[in-house]
Amino acid sequence: MKPVRTLAEALGEDVLVLDGGLSNQLEAQGCDLSDALWSARLLADGPEQIEAAHAAYVRAGARVLITSGYQATFEGFARRGVGRDEAARLLARSVELARAAAGGVGEEVWVAASVGPYGAMLADGSEYRGRYGLSVRELAEFHRPRIEVLAATEPDVLALETVPDAEEAEALLRAAEGCGVPVWLSYTVEGGRTRAGQDLAEAFAVAAGNDLVVAVGINCCDPAEAGPAVELAVGVTGKPAVVYPNSGERWDARARGWRGDVAFDPARAGGWATSGARLIGGCCRVGPATITTLATTLTAPPGATPADDPDRPTGESG
Repeated sequence: MKPVRTLAEALGEDVLVLDGGLSNQLEAQGCDLSDALWSARLLADGPEQIEAAHAAYVRAGARVLITSGYQATFEGFARRGVGRDEAARLLARSVELARAAAGGVGEEVWVAASVGPYGAMLADGSEYRGRYGLSVRELAEFHRPRIEVLAATEPDVLALETVPDAEEAEALLRAAEGCGVPVWLSYTVEGGRTRAGQDLAEAFAVAAGNDLVVAVGINCCDPAEAGPAVELAVGVTGKPAVVYPNSGERWDARARGWRGDVAFDPARAGGWATSGARLIGGCCRVGPATITTLATTLTAPPGATPADDPDRPTGESG
């Protein structure tokens, strides 16, 4: 069942808690994500696992679920021998599974259909570099068929996420024109710039004045980037901000493991909300326990802290 309010209406009234990393929750459930399709493989091989992961975040307090379609593309499925019609069915399933997990909680839960960058399809980490050597037109042609399929399933919003490059952001917005579904635009950043090295204010400006865009911000980055980016996104675009950073750990591609310390602190979320963030959650390595703490923090009375709740969960489960 879809929420009574549109997402844009809700953002005008509330701060909404996003979910956390889908992949870490799937791994916690025992799923093998070593395939190039990553979590998208389970759309065919284990859809019940995806629904269960979404449900874990709903129980944790998330009110916006991001679907498992980040790495799901026609091209990626084709490399696995999946035809176009079946790939379209699997893309649609990503929205259906999130909607099913959202049902029956007695509260509004919105579904954001994930649209990952071109680099996610390449499965070589290039979404953290951008600059693929393709034009805006070529990138728009790549993204449009997938966006059309996802839009037809009537998600509440399209999450144009982990975008490394302002030119790809322009292409994604062009591909989404006329789809009939609002979008949010979220860059992955480092050092206060896009991963492609562009000025972040100029990158956010790509969405300014675009009525299709309901929120602008960042994801899949160090939590330290969040505060300044939220202020900049709101200041440049006048739109609500979306922010969902990683745990703070870094992926070591050579060792194929996570390194560093957890730096995601839910206590910072109140400051992000004060600066204009209306969609707040976590990305890689942020699990349900942290989302519960985040939800508690954002809904606590003024002056209260998560420590006031003796039953709050601690640690990272994803």
